[in-house]
Amino acid sequence: MSDGRGWPWRHVLVTGASSGFGRALALACAAPGAVLHLSGRDAARLAATAEACRAAGAAVTERVLEVRDATAMAAWIGGAGRLDLVLANAGVSGGTGGATEPAAQARAIFETNVTGVLNTALPALAAMAAQAPGPNGLRGRIAVIASLAAFVAAPGAPAYCASKAAVQRWAEALDAAERARGIRLHAVCPGYIRTPMTAQNAFPMPFLMDPEAAARAALAGIARGRVRVAYPLPLYLAARLAGALPPGLRAMLFRRLPAKAADPALG
Repeated sequence: MSDGRGWPWRHVLVTGASSGFGRALALACAAPGAVLHLSGRDAARLAATAEACRAAGAAVTERVLEVRDATAMAAWIGGAGRLDLVLANAGVSGGTGGATEPAAQARAIFETNVTGVLNTALPALAAMAAQAPGPNGLRGRIAVIASLAAFVAAPGAPAYCASKAAVQRWAEALDAAERARGIRLHAVCPGYIRTPMTAQNAFPMPFLMDPEAAARAALAGIARGRVRVAYPLPLYLAARLAGALPPGLRAMLFRRLPAKAADPALG
């Protein structure tokens, strides 16, 4: 399944598709016969993603949207028509820079990474519940993009880790109930991906992935029906180990590492 031709879905919606991992997810789903609905905040970059997807043969509509706007998101998703797969990808990141996390940054991270995911997934759930099952018996799939940071309470990025943990746990818990309605939820937890978001990290990023490879791994896990799609495996295991350490010991170990920088745009 190296491109969109092999995926078991045709109608796909992606938030945060203007760059980075979201752009890679959109391009991985683009193929003749695919119908893509893409959103992002940067009109020029979003248009470039849409054109690249059209060049791959997909039918594409794009919309400049802020995922924190619940009303606008509900209207967009409710009017999209059939949706086989929704990728709630839009997110922001920021750390403490070795100090206290700015209050405005913490609020912005939660509003985008948690509220923005809910503003995507909840209307999608309502839309999928009202549509007929597909050939595979499913009404649709919703994948929330979390992170391996969900498993580690890193002192250098408290809001980011907590926000990703929240959506990871929410998706995994909700999947059990939504299966009865023919809807699947997936928590995608990748490691470090080479994107503008990680370019500012001044610390080692083991197993750094190109966005194209990360997108293929995410979609392959979703296609296999995995509730939790966590990768790469060595980093996932390390994150689970670090997350299991006593908080005091974990904090002491993380103090030896450079802290993730605060994002001036969020603070």
